[in-house]
Amino acid sequence: MNWQASPSAPRRPLRVAPPAHERQGLALGLLGVAIFALTLPMTRLAVGTPAAPQMSGLFIAMGRAAVAGLLSLALLRATRAPLPRRGDWLPLAATALGVVFGFPLLTSIAMRHVEAVHASVIVGLLPLATAAVGAVLHRQRPSAGFWACAAIGAALVVAFALLRSGTQGLAIGPADLLLLAAMLCAAMGYGFGGQLSQRMRADAVICWALAFSLPLTVPLAWAGRPAVAVPAAAWLAFGYLAVFSMWLGFFAWYRALALGGTVRVSQVQLVQPVLSMLFAIALLGESPDAATMGFGLAVIATVFIGKRMPVHAAH
Repeated sequence: MNWQASPSAPRRPLRVAPPAHERQGLALGLLGVAIFALTLPMTRLAVGTPAAPQMSGLFIAMGRAAVAGLLSLALLRATRAPLPRRGDWLPLAATALGVVFGFPLLTSIAMRHVEAVHASVIVGLLPLATAAVGAVLHRQRPSAGFWACAAIGAALVVAFALLRSGTQGLAIGPADLLLLAAMLCAAMGYGFGGQLSQRMRADAVICWALAFSLPLTVPLAWAGRPAVAVPAAAWLAFGYLAVFSMWLGFFAWYRALALGGTVRVSQVQLVQPVLSMLFAIALLGESPDAATMGFGLAVIATVFIGKRMPVHAAH
């Protein structure tokens, strides 16, 4: 008996599971996003409001980088990490410009004038910007389905942020422009940092970027130090920003970009604004509602579908 299938019989496409390193990259990316999700609410606590100012934006941004830089020096010495190669210095400078100076400074200044929920309207577009930078740097060509999922996810995030922001909407003010510039800085820092993580340890990437920045971050932090007593809650928020947002979070994030690819892993960031809003509810006293859970589940579903869309290497 001939058991061979008929040539005319349709063949079912095989479903190939993502490689183990890609799954690990997505898991680490989610860990990094969870750490970063507290950044905006913690910055709001540390910087205060126009009516009740706490620390200056300059001190929060440069102070957290200075603390993380000193921790980085200790870790680099303890692990006897080799100096970066000559060809890595320029990407390290671009990484530092984006995530050590640009994003922290711009967001710290902006967050005194807008709530964390409103800030997510702009920062919610970060996955698309990161994917675009990653596609250029890593010569990747995402499929149309991948970009469609990314766009839908970003639209969901923006729609939810608009719903939570009430009457503020998308009126472009100075703080919004600062947040937009911060988002672009973060995308650049993520892209170049992810590229470096392909040939350096992920922790070494952020540690060297922070260590090289110390000659600037330390004196700038000292210049912006608080002149009056600051509540303990603001110092605790500053401590989180220094140790987790500026340091440990990047250990997981850059390793995730190296394992799973910048274009694909960047889409995990779509969950970050939703998590930030949930944290803002707990820390800033906002009331939860059904829309929070509904949009959160919708965004997570979009990420789940989008990470299965093909991403090809450009020829």
